[in-house]
Amino acid sequence: MLELLKELCAIDGVAGDEGKVSDYIKSFAKQYADEVAVDVMGNVLVYKKGTKTPKERVVLCAHMDEVGFVVTYITDDGYLKFGMAGSIDKRVVLGKAVKVGRRGTEGVIGCKPAYIVKPENLSKPVPMDEMYIDIGAKDRDSAMKLVCLGDAVAFETDIREFGDGLIKSKAIDDRFGCVALLELIKSDLPIDCMFAFTVQEEVGARGAFTAAYSTAPDIAVIVEGTSAADLPSSHGHKKVCKVGDGVVIPFMDSGTIYDKEICEILTSAAEKNNIPWQTKTYIAGVTDASVFQRTRSGIKVAGIAAPIRNLHSQSCVGKVSDMETVIRLLRLFLEELA
Repeated sequence: MLELLKELCAIDGVAGDEGKVSDYIKSFAKQYADEVAVDVMGNVLVYKKGTKTPKERVVLCAHMDEVGFVVTYITDDGYLKFGMAGSIDKRVVLGKAVKVGRRGTEGVIGCKPAYIVKPENLSKPVPMDEMYIDIGAKDRDSAMKLVCLGDAVAFETDIREFGDGLIKSKAIDDRFGCVALLELIKSDLPIDCMFAFTVQEEVGARGAFTAAYSTAPDIAVIVEGTSAADLPSSHGHKKVCKVGDGVVIPFMDSGTIYDKEICEILTSAAEKNNIPWQTKTYIAGVTDASVFQRTRSGIKVAGIAAPIRNLHSQSCVGKVSDMETVIRLLRLFLEELA
């Protein structure tokens, strides 16, 4: 699982430019699945037969895209102006190394140095329109030989294991979810199952609209990395969930109230098999579940996630044991449906 996660996180796949991630997933899935298809939006849809055909059609879903940026303008001096592709805290942007476009042109995000900023503005977040990406070009013409308007910009980061079983990388949200689905695809399944690897989740769950419509499941389980705030400055319910405390099974977020029956199957399976689980103690975030729930005549949805610190940043942090228990619980869930 860990090596597969490292490989997928190393691939750049900013929302709207998921092609390289899609290619990897298609190649992997074709070794084990019965059907692999790509829809017009770019979602990768996989079908694999299991031991039994369930009474209700089941789809497991994870999104392929990561947060990043998009080039919107090139200055006469060769600097790149950019906008966000997904929700990113401006506080984690400055000084970060990035890769631009299909060539992976290296760059650094910068702004005016502190000594020429008015003192009253030093304590305020730097507005996005005052930031730039420096790719080392001497002028606009030189920059345009390396990048184009509309190019995706991804964080550049080392992927490292550290501490007590932790891993640090960009894009763990939601390459972990993709890894969980791929681990199931390569195994023997207790029931027939569909898998949806969606695009553009980070910019409004756009790929999920077509994936939910075409797969037409009765039950959808969305597999995610979810935000943990278990930090010294957080107390009580504001910790949301904790890295190292196991699987996260949410009952609600900003876009979805999850199906109680499906949630009970998940929590019961966890308890019967001594799998540590927790829920989110703060209502926030939106996932592909919000789209699946509202598609056609309605779909029963549930979520299952690994707790991740520093979500939507260059350095997401998660615990390998949490991720492994998510995969184990998903397998038990399919066995319960069988």
